[in-house]
Amino acid sequence: MAQVGKSVVVTGASSGIGRASVKRLTSAGWHVFAGVRKTQDAESLRREFGGSVTPLLMDVTDRKTIAAASELMKRELSGRGLDGLVNVVGVGVMRPVEYATDEEMRKIFEINVFGQIAVTQAFLPMLRRAKGRIVNIGSVGVHIGLPFGGLLNASKSALRSLNDALRLELRSSGVRVVIVEPGAIKTPAVDKTLGDVEGVIRSLPAKGAEEYGDVMRTFARRAYAMESHGSDPDVVARAIEKALSADRPKVRYAAGKHATVLALVGILVPAVVLDVVLLRVLGLHRKEKEHRSGRVRERLAV
Repeated sequence: MAQVGKSVVVTGASSGIGRASVKRLTSAGWHVFAGVRKTQDAESLRREFGGSVTPLLMDVTDRKTIAAASELMKRELSGRGLDGLVNVVGVGVMRPVEYATDEEMRKIFEINVFGQIAVTQAFLPMLRRAKGRIVNIGSVGVHIGLPFGGLLNASKSALRSLNDALRLELRSSGVRVVIVEPGAIKTPAVDKTLGDVEGVIRSLPAKGAEEYGDVMRTFARRAYAMESHGSDPDVVARAIEKALSADRPKVRYAAGKHATVLALVGILVPAVVLDVVLLRVLGLHRKEKEHRSGRVRERLAV
């Protein structure tokens, strides 16, 4: 159904889920204000979508660019409200928690949590005016922990908690808040996160590389195979469109391959059982067996 005259901000619009969302929403009649960091991405969007898109040069870690984008929006809307905000932009990192650096932890929370809230705060007055929708992009990983994905899952878990609080806080204002939780989605982020496992291992101290190197290679190989055969980003874009346009939107939408199953598994399966299953599925159970065998040999040698 065409959303004539409706306006929406989509962050992270240069590729992946963000780009797919721009395509789907413009086709449905929305005018999309597309958040990107680079002028070449802004030009690419103009070439592909023409007047249906207004690029916003905005870095969610830079409060000045967020404020500038907000001011541009006010001028463009000429006092009208904003009908939707879709917080897509985000980053992932593969790293053992034991060797996560302060810089890595701060970066992922700055983008995946603090940046999302800063953007939301900047656009909320316009959203209130139109009784609009906020759609945040979470992760099925909040339901099921994965080795070496602790930083990403922690940031998405924080975003989910903030999303839930915001949903309740804004209810009386007429602004609805929804979270979309993707499963395995094939995007350029897969290569960035899982495609350079050797680079990640090289960045570890020698002891860390020795301890985690083999299991990280196994994990990355299995996880990359799953993600690279994941759903097209348009699956998530469809869920986003529903969250924006449904008369009574759901609180959460699962989207993409394995999303619903993994969410249910994380809720229903006891953690002790789930740990064993995950280690086996990801090929990491052999390392545990090696450690056990080593301890047995040590005891026998005493």
